[in-house]
Amino acid sequence: MKRTSIVAAAAAGALSVMAATGASAQDYSGQTIEYVIPFSESGGSAQWANFYAPLLSGALPGGPTMVVRYRPGAGSTEGANWFQTQQDKGDGTLIFGDSGSTKFPYLLGDPRVRYQYKDWQPVVASATGGVVYLPPDLGAKFDGDMDDLKEEFYLYGSQGATTLDLVPLLAFKMLGLQVDPVFGVKGRGDGRLMFERGEANIDYQTSSAYLANVVPLVEQNLATPIFTWGSLNEEGVIVRDPTFPDLATFKEVCEATEGCETEGTAWDAWKAFFVAGFANQKTIFLPQSASQETYDAYVAAAKQVVSAPDFTEKAAETLGDYPQLTGAAAVEATNQATNITDEAKQFVLDWLKEDYGITVE
Repeated sequence: MKRTSIVAAAAAGALSVMAATGASAQDYSGQTIEYVIPFSESGGSAQWANFYAPLLSGALPGGPTMVVRYRPGAGSTEGANWFQTQQDKGDGTLIFGDSGSTKFPYLLGDPRVRYQYKDWQPVVASATGGVVYLPPDLGAKFDGDMDDLKEEFYLYGSQGATTLDLVPLLAFKMLGLQVDPVFGVKGRGDGRLMFERGEANIDYQTSSAYLANVVPLVEQNLATPIFTWGSLNEEGVIVRDPTFPDLATFKEVCEATEGCETEGTAWDAWKAFFVAGFANQKTIFLPQSASQETYDAYVAAAKQVVSAPDFTEKAAETLGDYPQLTGAAAVEATNQATNITDEAKQFVLDWLKEDYGITVE
């Protein structure tokens, strides 16, 4: 494990929440809860976990201390495999946060995957977005399409083609960009650092990490945002990201770029992984053995957090303006995000083999 970030909640606030939620049968007074994420401390998952940690610890009965721990490696599969071995620790003192980078290897049947989502109990499901950006000299060539940028050669720091980076890599391919991924970075934050050092000249960050770490670069004229992945409306249509309404979506840019199509197998495959990676990008889980009483206490705390009068404002500043689902809604969202059609899966498997020599079996 790497560095830890510790947030202690106020017991008085937790006691009032306990009374309000009816979760008084559970009491975590004096206990420490480990909130494990399978990434480094520099990326969007760290921003997300450290946002939720003080709020959940303050809402749980007894005001426990919550410690965010980082277990990066193998595009998050190492940490997820570790959590799978902890399914007997259901007393509520261990929770786990995944990402699309954890869901993708699972969907593709990656042999490194030894975890099973059916064994995990979803408490909170968070949608998010992402922003693609370039150095200012290249960003100046963007005028709504990528046609003037196709002759450039790009380096991109990637966690791996079967991680959440599958979404940008397939998008870059569809746009006709010449992108050479440098595989092996431990988190998207490390990819951003490569961009800052001039070792990469194209990057994307999830919304939370973009707001915290890339907006300052934009303000210093060190980066230029060009498009977002977009957001899903209630009809399942990709629309502009509510956090970045002034930026075009990938769909808009694809429609404007010669050779990029927003219908057909490639588009269907990209959209399927976009949904799995962003519409329910991050989820907080309890182990399988957590009792109904423990699960209910966590869901009650989560509902208290997301229904607080100031939550939307706080979340917008850190996570962006996206749905935060709890309880049964989180379960349903996770079910949708961890299933994919055979056609979309096969298209992606063929593309990975052809472009990167990656065979997932």
